[in-house]
Amino acid sequence: MGARAKKSAEQRLLEFLGSPRYQPLNKTDLARHLQIPADERAAFRRLLSDLETRGKITRIRKDRYVLPEEADLMVGVLQVNPQGFGYLLNEAGDGLGDLFISEENQGTAMHRDRVVARIIRDRVLPGRGGRSRANREGRVIKILVRANQKIVGTLQRSKNFYYVVPDEPALVHDIYVTVQPGRLPRTPEVNDKVVVRLEPWEHRHVNPEGEIVEVLGPARKPGVDVLSIVRKYDLPVTFPEAVLEEAEQIPLEISVKELRAREDLRSTPIFTIDPDDARDFDDAIHVVAGDGGWTAGIHIADVSHYVKPGGALDREARRRGNSVYLPDRVLPMLPERLSNKVCSLRPNEDHLTKSVFVEFDRAGRIQQYRFASTVIRSIARFTYRQVFAILQEKPANAIEEHVHRAWQLAAILRKRRFNHGALDLDMPEVRVKLDQEGRAIGLVREENDISHQLIEEFMLLANELVAKETKQRLIPSVYRVHEDPDPQRIAEYREQIRSYGIEVGDLSQRREMQRFLRTVAGRAEESALKIGLLRSLRRAVYAPDPLGHYGLAKADYTHFTSPIRRYADLLVHRAFAVMLPRRTGKPPRSVDLAATCEHISTTERVAADAEREAVRLKKLEYFAEIIRKPHRLDGTIVEVRNYGLLVELKEALVVGLIHISSLDHDFFVFDPVGQRITGRRSKKSFVVGDRVVVRVAGVDAFKQQIDFALLAKQ
Repeated sequence: MGARAKKSAEQRLLEFLGSPRYQPLNKTDLARHLQIPADERAAFRRLLSDLETRGKITRIRKDRYVLPEEADLMVGVLQVNPQGFGYLLNEAGDGLGDLFISEENQGTAMHRDRVVARIIRDRVLPGRGGRSRANREGRVIKILVRANQKIVGTLQRSKNFYYVVPDEPALVHDIYVTVQPGRLPRTPEVNDKVVVRLEPWEHRHVNPEGEIVEVLGPARKPGVDVLSIVRKYDLPVTFPEAVLEEAEQIPLEISVKELRAREDLRSTPIFTIDPDDARDFDDAIHVVAGDGGWTAGIHIADVSHYVKPGGALDREARRRGNSVYLPDRVLPMLPERLSNKVCSLRPNEDHLTKSVFVEFDRAGRIQQYRFASTVIRSIARFTYRQVFAILQEKPANAIEEHVHRAWQLAAILRKRRFNHGALDLDMPEVRVKLDQEGRAIGLVREENDISHQLIEEFMLLANELVAKETKQRLIPSVYRVHEDPDPQRIAEYREQIRSYGIEVGDLSQRREMQRFLRTVAGRAEESALKIGLLRSLRRAVYAPDPLGHYGLAKADYTHFTSPIRRYADLLVHRAFAVMLPRRTGKPPRSVDLAATCEHISTTERVAADAEREAVRLKKLEYFAEIIRKPHRLDGTIVEVRNYGLLVELKEALVVGLIHISSLDHDFFVFDPVGQRITGRRSKKSFVVGDRVVVRVAGVDAFKQQIDFALLAKQ
């Protein structure tokens, strides 16, 4: 079936299954009822399979199709807690919350599998602060997609057999394996990291079995931990030969013809600002001040000029979706010839760009804007640290004056943005310093300071204006969408806030949400509460429709400013080209956009999970090493539980546990309402916000946990 016919068939099918008089039918009877021509029956069967995988429809007895909600069924991704129980994530947006799945009701489903569950009862689950919340309970009845075809873990041996302990704590079952010398280039040994291909698992009361297909090396060998993550998330490491060959055909020099066809900005004082170790410079800016206001230029590497739709480079970029930044390596979306040379806006070199020019009045209000294809020659490559230092002093030369001028405008734009309702959800990051062998030797905390905010405001501005224009001109494009939060999740989060002793109003009101974020700024529990908030909000995704961005308080938003490392931005550049006075290229094909948006939303999520886990493992490696040395670490109690104190090390952004049994040979009583424990004998108490000095008592690499020992209470 063609795209138009497929859409029509899907709509007709869903409407038919949702009609009041519908009686469950199998695929043959459905095709007959919907009058699907014989030559389109195969495509119709594929449509049924696709809709079932996506959770739009499901099969019941005798392979008859129904809408899940009509049969007390729910389709979604199973999230398993390391303790064994799990939740089926509710994708319907109906406000009814996730579905609780007890360990015994999971069958042979595993963490992140896409499953169908039958709703079996309502239940009450304990909430924070002694309160309760209603939820539904279900039982998995069908596995639609296995998320764990291959599993990475550590080989262990009991008296009688070998088994692999998965690196993912939520995969709660060990995998039985057989070790056969000579089958692999290197015979695996106990404590090796290995990759296991799972065999069909049919009985929950027998552990799953698998076959070792790759030996990564000893678990403690430098670099093996990050390589394990690369394999765990199935991240592509090398480029196919055809992709490299196509990249090599791209000239390093810009032709005279292309230079003449573009607006020449090579004499304009344009500069870049990036992290210390960055090599792919996507974006550059310049700001000019006049009597009536400001003019800003945002210049983005013109990747779409080199990566053509349908080519080997384009297909591989789509497959990867984005670059992945790990502590010891970068897995780029594009080959190095493009990402670090041809497209990277290195200083004192000519580079092709797509530019957004914006004129403002003195108050920072936009007067007009325009788009152009340009060529630039950056005068300086700044790091965030350099820009921060420059902004602390008066400008010493012309280049520093350009930086100060850019911050003056950015500060105005930032203030206006928050006045219009944007939420301050920025979090500091911690970068892990490695030695030459890849071992963690230090942690560097990086704040979202004014050097980051300077460049951020101009990127947000360009993204918004490009989205606004593609929407108004009805040009097929990709949008960055962050939908309004689920009211139930926000209500549950409000209870979490109140358990910290913080009173808040209706967080569904944007001004109240902003007030709350201002209230917790600088408090000991700020990080914990912000992380909780982010988990309560919907995840931002890519979509072909401009549905707005809740966190940024923008009706129109897209990703345009990082085409070297994000495929979404590359697609938006193709839409951008259609809006230029000298129209070039074609916009993305609208029939492909929905599937592409879903795909790149998935690759983005996978990359983020891999990056977070890699940093977490390197932090664990660092703390496991300092156990051997005398040390004292400043921390803050961010949560009190009946079994101990959760302490955050602010400089490392790491949370560890002081177990209650290790405290002062006293019996401590837990007060859940006051978030406090108090010793019966000593009357010593610990409460959220208390500052403490600790040392690392233990690191569990399997559980990815740190235990602290209390040295002093400040």
